Amino acid sequence: MAIEAREQAPRDRAVQRLKKRRDFRAHLLVYVLVNGFVVLIWAAWGIGLVLNAWDVYWRREITEQDIRHEMEREDRRG
Repeated sequence: MAIEAREQAPRDRAVQRLKKRRDFRAHLLVYVLVNGFVVLIWAAWGIGLVLNAWDVYWRREITEQDIRHEMEREDRRG
């Protein structure tokens, strides 16, 4: 019975370490998934912001020549 008690303590410690490793891996997976999702949202938001800035600051204005050209195209199409 004394041998059994001596072997039980190391076994309990080993089981405890294994549980802690398993819990750590689960927490790491959740961390990576949540942060990956946040990065995707951030990137999508950033792309939308860049496209909006392009539309506001760098897109050329529609001219009367553009309008006449489009009207002529429509007339040719029927």
